[in-house]
Amino acid sequence: MDSVQKGKITMYGATWCGDCLRAKAFLDALGCEYEFIDISKDESAVAKVLEINNGMQSIPTIQFPDGKVLVEPSNAELQTEITSLHENNLVICHKQMDEQAK
Repeated sequence: MDSVQKGKITMYGATWCGDCLRAKAFLDALGCEYEFIDISKDESAVAKVLEINNGMQSIPTIQFPDGKVLVEPSNAELQTEITSLHENNLVICHKQMDEQAK
């Protein structure tokens, strides 16, 4: 895990995508540091999403510092992954996480 960058969460999405906006709001509520890449403005991001998702343009696609990828995750799935990474000091979130899963 030497290549893991602490706090490097990358979300591929679009501003018109409801699930992307929900996931973005969830990460914002936790105060998590992440990068949002709008695939409607970045062709290389589209290629990355297609590569990750075996040719499907599914968003949001969220890549975590441990290499795990969640595609169209629920808030509960995000909570589980972020809690695990936070406990292992791999992500930076500035707010309490135990109340956010709902």
